[in-house]
Amino acid sequence: MGGLNSRFSEGFSKLLEPEVVIARIVPFVRDLCQDSSQHVRAALANQITGLAPLLGHGPTIDHLLQLFLHLLKDEFPDVRLNIISKLEQVNEGLCSSVLNSRKLRALIRFSSVIGIQLLADNLLPAIVELAEDKSWRVRQAIIEYIPLLATQLGKDFFDEQLSSLCMSWLGDTVYSIREAATINLKKLTEVFGVEWARTQIVPKVVAMGSHPNYLYRMTTVQAIGVLFDPGCPTSLMC
Repeated sequence: MGGLNSRFSEGFSKLLEPEVVIARIVPFVRDLCQDSSQHVRAALANQITGLAPLLGHGPTIDHLLQLFLHLLKDEFPDVRLNIISKLEQVNEGLCSSVLNSRKLRALIRFSSVIGIQLLADNLLPAIVELAEDKSWRVRQAIIEYIPLLATQLGKDFFDEQLSSLCMSWLGDTVYSIREAATINLKKLTEVFGVEWARTQIVPKVVAMGSHPNYLYRMTTVQAIGVLFDPGCPTSLMC
């Protein structure tokens, strides 16, 4: 499995023609997706997106996309976490330092290869399903990926498909998820702008103040504090 570490996928494999990757490496990757060891599948999940730029649009869709989706649905959370780790938005926010992150470069290359429409049609349903994963770490990883996904899918698509999901996390039974959900709202404000937040987020947050579930009411206070933080450049107080 060491042959599929990052130096291999980003170094040696760059020297191979796509036909060679398809003929020699992809069958090996396909077998590893079915390996009985969760550790092997987890290691594969951490590197599989690195093959997409080597293959290009058509071969990636034909040979990798279903493997990617298969790993997203693996029964072991570490496998799901590793595949999501190529999608997650790290804590620096959407800035140049983030775009220099190796993990995010891998996702951006992968997304540019398969295309945004296929990303929405194929990966988004799996990601939405994982948003309710029994492992809170998987749910948290999905939340951290949402701002990057939002930049790729656009404001209108986000409002229609993902807005309600983001609000539902504010009532999660796990505190770390509720906290991540409030930070997610702040990052989405950075992506879509203050005016968007005022019309799409603030009314929903305020409405949660009268929610019958006390978790929502508690998180309402926290979310308002984050969104209206006067020290933040995107504060709604500005």
